[in-house]
Amino acid sequence: MAMEQDRTRTPEGEREVPESTATRRAQATRRGLGDPATRGRTTIADGVVEKIAGMAARDVVGVSAMGSGFARTFGAVRDRVPGGAKSVTRGVKAEVGEVQTALDLEIVVDYGVSIIDVARAVRENVIASVERMTGLEVVEVNIAVSDVQLPEEVEEEIEPRIQ
Repeated sequence: MAMEQDRTRTPEGEREVPESTATRRAQATRRGLGDPATRGRTTIADGVVEKIAGMAARDVVGVSAMGSGFARTFGAVRDRVPGGAKSVTRGVKAEVGEVQTALDLEIVVDYGVSIIDVARAVRENVIASVERMTGLEVVEVNIAVSDVQLPEEVEEEIEPRIQ
């Protein structure tokens, strides 16, 4: 398919220049098709929003882990299985609509930090990340603090066995 060319007059004569994206968009709008960005629909899965929120929550200083005790235990077992991957969505539940989303997070905080400050920082970071990456409006971020990580409870990394 040949690329359409525009002709431009210059003092030296007439020359062809490639058609720009803005020119094509203007022509499409004149034809009554509307802005190309509005043609079609984009849907975002709950899991996508959950991953973004999980990563954003873990980035906050004072968040030790995500999920309830059972979910963390089950996840630790799954993480040690060969081929198993860490679940960034552990402790995150999202309900995604067409233009809005709501999130529920379950976190574990480090001992000694202000839970209110950590929750505020998590909420702000999650909202900023989800809205920036998806364009969805975050209507609420509910945070449940399910545990406090004490210094003596810090688990040591178990070396994987080579067989």
